[in-house]
Amino acid sequence: MFKSTLLIPLLLLSFAAVAAEPAPEGWLFSAPREEIAPRAWVVRGPAETFGLALAGNGDAAVNGSWTRRLPVTSGQHVLFTARCEAKDIPTPRRNLIASVLWFDAKGKQVEQAEFPALLPSVDAQGLMRVTATYQVPKAAREAQIQLQLRWAPTGQVIWRDISLAQATAPTSRPVKIASINHRPRGTKTPQDNLQQFAKLIDEAGAAKADVICLPEGITVCGTPLKYAAVAEAIPGPSTQFLGACAARNKAYVVAGLYERDGKTIYNTSVLIARDGKLLGKYRKVCLPREEIDAGITPGTTYPVFDTDFGRVAMMICWDLSYPEVARELSARGAEMIFLPIWGGNETLAQARAIENQVYIVASGYDFTTAIYDKSGHPLATATTPSSVIYADVDLSQRLMWPWLGDWRSRIWQEGPARNKRE
Repeated sequence: MFKSTLLIPLLLLSFAAVAAEPAPEGWLFSAPREEIAPRAWVVRGPAETFGLALAGNGDAAVNGSWTRRLPVTSGQHVLFTARCEAKDIPTPRRNLIASVLWFDAKGKQVEQAEFPALLPSVDAQGLMRVTATYQVPKAAREAQIQLQLRWAPTGQVIWRDISLAQATAPTSRPVKIASINHRPRGTKTPQDNLQQFAKLIDEAGAAKADVICLPEGITVCGTPLKYAAVAEAIPGPSTQFLGACAARNKAYVVAGLYERDGKTIYNTSVLIARDGKLLGKYRKVCLPREEIDAGITPGTTYPVFDTDFGRVAMMICWDLSYPEVARELSARGAEMIFLPIWGGNETLAQARAIENQVYIVASGYDFTTAIYDKSGHPLATATTPSSVIYADVDLSQRLMWPWLGDWRSRIWQEGPARNKRE
């Protein structure tokens, strides 16, 4: 049961005002300063249901919240949920913020605040949803829920169905990652290359890898052929071959190919599922001059894909040189980004992992084949040619920075404004 009183932490809120209509028990409306407070009211519904409404005041500085505290038990897991109905919100993940703060028995904040993610999709009632499971910190005795509207001058939100309830611990999501370190040399055909990579795919499959990453342009490297000569439809002969490799090893396979679509040729990475079927593809967005001069066309989309262990994405080689590609993929929910690459700056792979709090899995030729964790640390690096490296990770585990908490949950709400689709 919620407590009926609320202590406003001075480090967060300097002004508090109760909405004109009495709020449901325990809820208070607050703003950092009275001059930027949004309009606030309670929306009543049937059977004692209610919504907590906030609306812009016409000023870009508008910022205010509904808050409430409730008792929690140290060490238990709790599930936070809420739904919201929003109008005229420029960037929902930046303008509509839900947070959970922890306090000890003396009312002092402990640990960092938690920021459950606002899911961009809407349910059957047209509402967006916020949900996350947390373990109550050892010293915590109370949790404060904060539901905020900020920086949306004409925006409006109604928060509904707000709950913080005891829950079970999140299910672990282990995944064994494999990345292939191999450079074909002196080969004559794409099939020659594919046969070489197949042996290493089978080696990774024998080690029970869940996902296996191959380099960029695997059908052209080491051959005398040009891009156009090896370009093919996707799906096509190479994806059929790689699909058979994936199926017999019951593993996802990522590989770089050259794709022909009519007169257009793309540098493409494919993702093949455990059953051998093509799950999706990504067309390289950032092209170096050499590929442009060779008639390659850049891609324009940033797809992400759901696997049985998590949400993944791909980028290719020169994409690594620009932060926007990895940022866009992680903004769409990618937890792991595969990087088929020819050569490049290895420090940038670490940077992309840190910036976006994602795993980066690189398979290269003139680039060290490596698997980077969310802190940019290489979990595994290749030291011998024609070899496979491995890393075992659990995607349910969060990276908690001592001074930031779960930074991944803060990136989108504290960074520069993006676009409405978020």
